[in-house]
Amino acid sequence: MTGTAGTAHGAPGEAHWAPGDHILWRYRDNAPGLKGHVHICRPVTVVQDTADLLAVWMAPGTECVKPVLADGSPVHEEPLATRYTAPRTTVRSKWWGAGVLKLARPGDPWSVWLFWDHDWEFKSWYVNLEEPRVRWSGGVDSEDHFLDISVYPDHSWKWRDEDEFAQAQRSGLMDPAQAARVRDAGRAAVDVITAWGRPFSDRWQDWRPDPGWAVPALPEDWDRTPAHMTS
Repeated sequence: MTGTAGTAHGAPGEAHWAPGDHILWRYRDNAPGLKGHVHICRPVTVVQDTADLLAVWMAPGTECVKPVLADGSPVHEEPLATRYTAPRTTVRSKWWGAGVLKLARPGDPWSVWLFWDHDWEFKSWYVNLEEPRVRWSGGVDSEDHFLDISVYPDHSWKWRDEDEFAQAQRSGLMDPAQAARVRDAGRAAVDVITAWGRPFSDRWQDWRPDPGWAVPALPEDWDRTPAHMTS
């Protein structure tokens, strides 16, 4: 994708997108039988892309791809015991919430998302534990690790989705060694939070999108397999 469809530029290993480029932020499924297939795809606008940080904006009204149960009902409506083994498919669906700013440092096994209400009242940060993003010409791919952390303006925090993290292990989506690595990553993220390190200390909550930015379109080949991917 550049400016409308972004193309990473620069020397090999140093390719970066320009502010305003449109790319895809995708997650691959980790369920048996579906592992590796893209099941979440979100067109986003690049805010910043440097050696230290990738920042992207998902605007309200963005058409995305999300997983649903085979009958079209939301995944969260499935009982926890069968949530990760029930048949699924994907659908196109618009993001009607307020926009989301996503921040990711290369190599970190998490990304940090900022949430506001529709009047730009800042609500919270959300630490999404995940595989370090893999870059390709049209965006970044990752795999969600279920366990998350909410962080609030008063610097307090709490674990999120511990029940789903436990069920993912029972359902065979991650083995004990991977689960231990994810829990260690969460503890490392908590260390950053308690020290109020970056990006929490960087005042991203005061950032606002360029009003001239168009909402990125979801391409027909949103699930394509890239020829070349790099960390």
